[in-house]
Amino acid sequence: MRRALPVICCTAALGGLLLLWPAAAIPQAKDKLPKVEPHTHKAYGEKLAEDVEFEMLPIPGGTYMIGNPNPKADESEKPQRPVAVKPFWMGKCEVAWDEFDLYWENRPAGPPPRPEIGPKPAKLPDAITSPTPPYDDQTFGYGRKGYPVIAVSYHAAMEYCRWLSKKTGKAYRLPTEAEWEWAARAGSANDAIPDVDDFWNAKNSKESPQPVGKKKANAWGLHDIRGNVSEWCIDEYKKDFYSTLPADKLSLNPFSPPTENRYPYTVRGGSWNDEPEKCTLTIRRGSSKTWLKRDPQRPQSIWWMTDAEWVGFRIVRAVEEDERLKDVRSKVSWWSQ
Repeated sequence: MRRALPVICCTAALGGLLLLWPAAAIPQAKDKLPKVEPHTHKAYGEKLAEDVEFEMLPIPGGTYMIGNPNPKADESEKPQRPVAVKPFWMGKCEVAWDEFDLYWENRPAGPPPRPEIGPKPAKLPDAITSPTPPYDDQTFGYGRKGYPVIAVSYHAAMEYCRWLSKKTGKAYRLPTEAEWEWAARAGSANDAIPDVDDFWNAKNSKESPQPVGKKKANAWGLHDIRGNVSEWCIDEYKKDFYSTLPADKLSLNPFSPPTENRYPYTVRGGSWNDEPEKCTLTIRRGSSKTWLKRDPQRPQSIWWMTDAEWVGFRIVRAVEEDERLKDVRSKVSWWSQ
């Protein structure tokens, strides 16, 4: 018997892009989730320079209930919905300064000049760009080698992924929220807060981000998925996004695509600056202009977030990329609001 083809549904009312499977294709979905599919892809290392490399870990595909079942959870984490995710690789650790510095400091063309703000050009250049110098020390004095990138904007993280893809010949990007939460859960439906010393949070971080990979990994080998720095996802933040997903059909890797707006975009996972109970696998936050309120430049930077020294990112690479996510890029520019 041939499997029914997925029904494609693209609607502005959802504010995102969905692929749906008919309800008949999901036998008692809520009772059987999460379900982890077998996988054959393996971990691999990526070397960017003589002393700069990172590891990508295999994340199996599967199905689960995205969101938080707790009635007291924030409304943005509800309601739970059945979601399917295809296999991918995810960075074992958050992107560190060692990697990011190759992009923004040492690019042959150098960082682009700040533009004179005037009428927006009819067409913005498609060239990969890199951050202009920040107003202040971008590490805030916390540490550089081995430390996670912090205070970078959504646009900077997206452009880094474009640069990395071109450099390596592999399609790297930010994870969708569905992929991020699936990887963070590591095949479990449980989001109980582990021992407070198993991850970096406000009680043990000494008011600073910490070097990546020093705390206990989750069941799929990912370090700092909870705490240390909150991590950008590719999705534009919509507080009620889960309520737009069907309750009786699987949504295949749903996401809310980028727009030309600077805000809001989604970060996940809690940080070194959060109390342990805020470092959950379901917590969602949307960026805002307050994240760079101390930036005195006019116009304010689209690259650095002076008041978000707790925000970083991690990368993914699909085993077989979804057509909807191929070449998705940031649409933010100096003219964005």
